Amino acid sequence: MNDDPQDIEGEAESLFEAPPMGEQERMVEAILFASADPVTVKEIEGRMPLGCDVAEALVHLRKRYDGRGVNLVKVGDAWAMRTAGDLGFLMQKETVEVRKLSRAAVETLAIIAYHQPVTRAEIEEIRGVAVSRGTVDQLLEMEWIRFGRRRMTPGRPVTFVVTQEFLDHFGLETARDLPGLKELRSAGLLDNRAPMGEMPIGGDGENDPDEMEAQEGQSELFED
Repeated sequence: MNDDPQDIEGEAESLFEAPPMGEQERMVEAILFASADPVTVKEIEGRMPLGCDVAEALVHLRKRYDGRGVNLVKVGDAWAMRTAGDLGFLMQKETVEVRKLSRAAVETLAIIAYHQPVTRAEIEEIRGVAVSRGTVDQLLEMEWIRFGRRRMTPGRPVTFVVTQEFLDHFGLETARDLPGLKELRSAGLLDNRAPMGEMPIGGDGENDPDEMEAQEGQSELFED
């Protein structure tokens, strides 16, 4: 019987040696396909053998699926397999509209998305009308918005931000990927009716052309 300490140490190391990167990719791929919701790197690491480099496996896997019918996409701080954007028309028959948001809910959601983190008072200032509790509760129930950090101002009001579920539903990686005015018009989400008025974006009053265009686009999100 060979009890050489070096051999025993070598056997112990081999037991905890991470699988080859190709095998790690397969494992990550299996986890993503089996999950109905986006999965974070930390969650994937919790299911993988010790020593695996999940971040590197995701990079390789994303390249592997580039240009395919299914793509690996980042949703917030998580990852998911999604149908390629240009093939979305094939899924139209499978799309079911469960319920339609009220105009108040759409406006409130848009303000939160473009101005987050934002308080209820700020939402009401932008819309020009009070925000009902039911509107906010509906968006919270749908898990499209969540509570953010409290402001360090008198009363410490709570703020609202959009969620990972919101980003996933609209195919966005971050809130910075939200469409501008031209994209919204081309998608048929805005028409040419006169806007309600300018929306306050903040700043010192000296806006560059790009910022002014962004302000114009956001003001036209809320039309009569």
